[in-house]
Amino acid sequence: MLPNDPIMLMSVVNTKLRDIYPSLERLCDDLDISEKELTDKLCAAGFTYDPEQNQFK
Repeated sequence: MLPNDPIMLMSVVNTKLRDIYPSLERLCDDLDISEKELTDKLCAAGFTYDPEQNQFK
């Protein structure tokens, strides 16, 4: 389960992207979550996904 707090969510997602998943798509597929919902939630908190670095900034 992923945290609801956007700061904690960004931290957990970036850790998983760094350590386990080669892309946001693979993370979302494996965790059975919507890529759009995850991205929208983090974008609302001011974070954007950088596919080249495979992390939210």
